Amino acid sequence: MKLDPTSLRYMSADEFRVLTAIEVGSRNHDIVPETLIAELSRLRGGGINKYISDLIKRKLIASESSSKYVGYKLVYSGYDHLALKTLSRRGSVVSVGNQIGVGKESDIFVIAGEDEQQAVLKLHRLGRQSFRNVKQKRDYFRPNQSPSWMYMSRLSAMKEFAFMKVLHEHGFPVPTPIDQNRHCVVMELIDAFPLRQIDHIAEPGRLYSELMDLIVRLAKHGLIHGDFNEFNILVRENGSPVLIDFPQMVSTSHLNAEFYFNRDVDCIRTFFKRRFAYESVLYPKFALNGDKEFDLDVKAAASGFSRKDQANLDKFMREQELQRDDEDPSDEEIVYSDSENDSDQNDDQDEANESDSDGDYIIEQDRLGNSIRRKREV
Repeated sequence: MKLDPTSLRYMSADEFRVLTAIEVGSRNHDIVPETLIAELSRLRGGGINKYISDLIKRKLIASESSSKYVGYKLVYSGYDHLALKTLSRRGSVVSVGNQIGVGKESDIFVIAGEDEQQAVLKLHRLGRQSFRNVKQKRDYFRPNQSPSWMYMSRLSAMKEFAFMKVLHEHGFPVPTPIDQNRHCVVMELIDAFPLRQIDHIAEPGRLYSELMDLIVRLAKHGLIHGDFNEFNILVRENGSPVLIDFPQMVSTSHLNAEFYFNRDVDCIRTFFKRRFAYESVLYPKFALNGDKEFDLDVKAAASGFSRKDQANLDKFMREQELQRDDEDPSDEEIVYSDSENDSDQNDDQDEANESDSDGDYIIEQDRLGNSIRRKREV
């Protein structure tokens, strides 16, 4: 989904009041009636019709009809504008650059803050695939209300920021969290490559051990990543790993904690055997690593991401799990490139071109001798 923040400069305060009123009204209405918009925005007279018309033209809201009335609903581009407006006011985002990653449930852009330092803006977009593939469950929400994927995206962003913050505070190799609002997370831009793009490592055993130690260290702090694979691990030029993407992180007290722990371990073992022809008989097991040193799961919950929020998000994630067996397991792939055409390529195309001899890729080496496969610029 394209992010176009240019209209932020030209939107009036009253237009944002109308957009915010539709967001607030959506908490209790699938389609927000004009009378409620006028009441919440405190705008009277015919002016509100013009504001609504302008927001529709900018594709920030959509008009829909029910059996009783014509109303309006917020779309993701409108949600983007509300979040960016808040982040801009805080100074966290003052400019938006190229898109560097796209996934099934997120979009990633390079941005700059008021300190002129580049950072990453991740927009959670849960439901982008789910409208087509996942059966909608009304028990997530209030009676007779359909699921709000924007609400789920907000929970996902809240969870990612909360866990990233506690992990960073305790010295884990994760990006520095900067800010979060609605479905958006701002974090440090890491100078590294996704493990998925690396075809050769000088010492695969060393990296394998570091990753297994990281899984164990997380468990000893009360956490399991839940999606620990080559798509969510970045490797710096010095060979050290950086962990990203935390919406599926669970506590070691979770009912299925052992399953998620073992799945994380198996993902790394399988990838190293397939990609680097490296296999080790040494790997951690959940039953042998049950002693917790810290309760970061409790600390993350205390930071604002409540148990109720976790329960709602868990229900959604379980729905996602039902479709994963028949889909490409990739999430977003972060490709650092100045070419916007590169960032538009999807993961399925990347997977189809896995071979080193593919003409769409070039092979480069970093200072450590690691081979880096990168998309050839068009």
